[in-house]
Amino acid sequence: MKAPLVKMQAITKKFPGVIANQDVNFELLPGEIHALLGENGAGKSTLMSILTGLYMPDEGEIYIRGRKTRFSSPRDAIDAGIGMVHQHFRLVQSFSVAENIIMGSKEEGFIINMRKVQDKLARFSEEYGLKIDPRAKIWQLSVGEQQRVEIIKMLYRGADILILDEPTAVLTPQESRELFATLRRMADQGKGVIVITHKLQEVLDNADRVTVLRDGKSVGTYIGKEIDNKQLTMAMVGRDINLNDNLPFTDKGDIILELKNVSALGDRGQRALKNLSLQVRQGEILGIAGVAGNGQKEMAEVIAGLREVAAGELLIRGQHFNGKNARHMIDAKVSLIPEDRLGTGLVGSLNALDNSILKNYRSESIGRGWFINWKRVRAFAHELVERFDIKLAGLDAPVKLLSGGNLQKLLLAREISGNPDVIVAVYPVRGLDIGAVETVRRILLEQRSAGKGIILISEELEELFTLSDRVAVLHEGEIMGILSREQFDIEKVGLMMAGQTKEVSI
Repeated sequence: MKAPLVKMQAITKKFPGVIANQDVNFELLPGEIHALLGENGAGKSTLMSILTGLYMPDEGEIYIRGRKTRFSSPRDAIDAGIGMVHQHFRLVQSFSVAENIIMGSKEEGFIINMRKVQDKLARFSEEYGLKIDPRAKIWQLSVGEQQRVEIIKMLYRGADILILDEPTAVLTPQESRELFATLRRMADQGKGVIVITHKLQEVLDNADRVTVLRDGKSVGTYIGKEIDNKQLTMAMVGRDINLNDNLPFTDKGDIILELKNVSALGDRGQRALKNLSLQVRQGEILGIAGVAGNGQKEMAEVIAGLREVAAGELLIRGQHFNGKNARHMIDAKVSLIPEDRLGTGLVGSLNALDNSILKNYRSESIGRGWFINWKRVRAFAHELVERFDIKLAGLDAPVKLLSGGNLQKLLLAREISGNPDVIVAVYPVRGLDIGAVETVRRILLEQRSAGKGIILISEELEELFTLSDRVAVLHEGEIMGILSREQFDIEKVGLMMAGQTKEVSI
């Protein structure tokens, strides 16, 4: 058996009131793709943060290529050939893509030829199928595009211990296969690859070995070819979960939302939406498929009143809403669950009480005039926490301390509590563990059954196929086609996402 590239023995890491890792063992061999699984809060990110020098373990030992190692900073880990793309990005918003990728790199020297770097990055990103404009500023990019920058940054630096957190979340099925083919070639060259993902089928298809964490402890390490989906789910959550129930039939009501030949500009002044037309009926989930950065963000913001309609018509219940702002759309019972949970969705420094009333603070049930009845607010927030099973330290604690799953449940709770008629959900399960995914899907299906019109924007085709009545495919701001359930096909949708084929919309 080959000597491991990484060996972590009995790793323990404690934070105030929390044991993030307890006696965790993990091993990465050269030439393997090793998947790391577990629910949110299971300790995966903490363990990898220790391996990359962001945290120091309270107990335990780390060996890199057989040598006992103790990193005191991320620079030590980078120098040891370790690279990681984190779930929460480490990017400078005001810098360009190229500047972020070369930042901290020793390769470029003291004087940097930025044009040469940009040309090199353009070729490099094209080679791996991760298209990005090296001159674009990070703040101008969608969350998915920013993740691509992080992936390119790691590959650019040539690390031989590669850690990827949800690397295929922004890729088409074809691009995902290409990325894993690239990772396999790297592994065949003796590199070690660690993939943190919630896509169980992706793990089964590509991982040589799988390590599962639960509640900060190692549950076990399994051979990828010797374990199935059900066994992995049981190892992660300790119970059986079925995410593939058939979509129940509901009667479709009237058209509640309609876009007619809508065009809109992006943050860089380009046409982000091009003559986009679609309809959503009551009791329907319309899925939106597409690689991140193809107009999903702009479409959601147009519907929510956060971005102007440059041309075309936006109609709610047959009435024109061009030129209306976010408050008008809230009053029209349009709800947005944005991709950015902290920032656009919730204010991290505020507590659950404040965040729960960000949209309905003008309601008479909350207060009168300038005055807010905090007793009512506390009762309202407590009811949301109980109803949606939100785990938090207290109503007065900043919400930035919550896990991703609980942040999403709090965001959903606030939006749904307003009894909206239209719900635009943008990547609602991105980065969530399988238990939180189950909860979010159940909530969306309950709203569909209640007659709401839902637009579900997701990069997970399995999720879209499971939850949607119809799926529209976006490419460069245009709808390539709208498919009914009987037309769903992963290869067909993947080609449409890449702009290689177009279907007649229904």
